[in-house]
Amino acid sequence: WYNKIANEGQNPSTMVISCCDSRIHVTSMFGVDRGEFFIHRNIANLVPPYNPNGDHHGTSAAVEYAVKTLHIGHILILGHSYCGGITSGYKLCKYNHSSKDLIFVNKWLNILKPAYENISKTDIQTDQEGIIKLEKESIKISLKNLTDFPFIKNVLDKNELVLHGLWHDIASGTIEMLDPDSMNFVPI
Repeated sequence: WYNKIANEGQNPSTMVISCCDSRIHVTSMFGVDRGEFFIHRNIANLVPPYNPNGDHHGTSAAVEYAVKTLHIGHILILGHSYCGGITSGYKLCKYNHSSKDLIFVNKWLNILKPAYENISKTDIQTDQEGIIKLEKESIKISLKNLTDFPFIKNVLDKNELVLHGLWHDIASGTIEMLDPDSMNFVPI
């Protein structure tokens, strides 16, 4: 089996962008085997805006490779509850509070500012409620950022790629899917 997957190379149909939180185990969640998903993990499962002359090229490079080289047909952004990255991003956006020791993390979490701006216009009673809203809104922003990549737009226009947003509640084990029509998360 190992020789087979080594010799055949990889041919996944789906790219998953998930958080690097150790509690998120994508292949177990979906019951897939090695080679079935092309997985990229980062803090808070974020996709940065398209900016070839800027920073944050690790995720952009993984997306480019998945689309242009592997010709994947689906990209799935998988967010989750109790996300430390989102919690830190919420505090960074709302209170301008950041850990002085986390230079790279703080810069990365600035990707959340448009998502925070979207939720700050809604009725939020507690910080915990705001954090949950930001966990879900960050998925929407990452999907929007993907559509700004020219090579993504090209394959979307040809119906060769489908984008998906999922949110996983760690405490209950449930998964919610972003309905592309209503732009609300619904249980699956």
